[in-house]
Amino acid sequence: MIRVQKVRLYPNQTMKKVIDDLCDYRRYCWNRGLALWNDMYDSSLVLDDKKLKPSKRKVRDELVANKEDWQYQLSARCLQLAISDLGKAWSNFFNKAMPDWGKPKFKSKKAPRQGFKTDRAKVINGKLRLDKPRGIKTWYDIKFKGAKSLEGDLKVVSIYRENGKYWASLPFEVEIAEKDKISNKTAVDINVGHFNYTEGKVNTLPNHLKNLYKRIKHYQRQLARKRVVNGRKATQSHNYVKTRAKLQRDYRKVANIQHDIIHKFTTKLVSDYDKIAIEDLDVKKMLMTHVASKGLQRSLFGYFRQVLTYKAEWYGRYLKLADKYYPSTQRCSNCDHIKTGEDKIGLDGNQKYKTKHNEYICYVCGFKMDRDENAVKNLLALLD
Repeated sequence: MIRVQKVRLYPNQTMKKVIDDLCDYRRYCWNRGLALWNDMYDSSLVLDDKKLKPSKRKVRDELVANKEDWQYQLSARCLQLAISDLGKAWSNFFNKAMPDWGKPKFKSKKAPRQGFKTDRAKVINGKLRLDKPRGIKTWYDIKFKGAKSLEGDLKVVSIYRENGKYWASLPFEVEIAEKDKISNKTAVDINVGHFNYTEGKVNTLPNHLKNLYKRIKHYQRQLARKRVVNGRKATQSHNYVKTRAKLQRDYRKVANIQHDIIHKFTTKLVSDYDKIAIEDLDVKKMLMTHVASKGLQRSLFGYFRQVLTYKAEWYGRYLKLADKYYPSTQRCSNCDHIKTGEDKIGLDGNQKYKTKHNEYICYVCGFKMDRDENAVKNLLALLD
């Protein structure tokens, strides 16, 4: 089993320059490879010759054969892993069922996040050691913090720079013992701002998080004003850089708080239950106006499902994904009647019967219940 740990890197000035150069080199290899891949693909279509179709090996060999002198001072694995990822991106292009389906795009140097991969990194004496190219004399190990355990075989390491800080994802292949078998089951109804399950409710947007979002909104407005001078976009002043740093700091705080809540909740689920049912939501189709979309994006539905999926796999738990069209909210958990048409419950309740958005009233059997608790019962029925 692969267990990934995200750590904060603290490189010295020499290794900062090395990481920055490798980030730029990764982007250079990706863009050169993508341009070559596009040319080969277009040629195969125009000439109707399958032999001209691009592949990872063809593109990689072409780039290696035409290497510049300066490229030999950087890790060779950076180029090969970039083309390998490009090949995976192109194979996903031919599978329209993939999320964010589309052709691979060129990388921009203006993107706030830049990174590279290496499969030759090692952890020695609690520090990260990158592979040193030939002819380079000055080289240092990189300090890092945030790892709970360094046991296992280290696989392909992803290193990236974001907002002036350096991070690494350390994937270790480890053996994880299954948790004790239990006979409990639960279901999770995912909502904006909270998750409902059989034991109650977990708030994913606590008050201190809402206060951080208010501060973020304030800094965003300040930043917009500082950028424009006399109707034109100005160069970045010292005050602009300071405000941007504050904004980035608060975004990082928000991400850390939300990830902490989801990790603690998912760990509790796989520890206490052996069967779990959740909804398979189509979040993109749920996005309406930009105002309503904020709540969905801040609730991290996709991240919750991702974390719960791999933790259930780790500990041998059964995870049931309800169909996207399963009417968990509209179905009566008492008599199985499904509301349709004007009887449906919306975000503003039901206008025909003047019911609130958080209450469920069955118009067939008269059953009354909280809407979210009713949805949990319906999802729980899928585990029977």
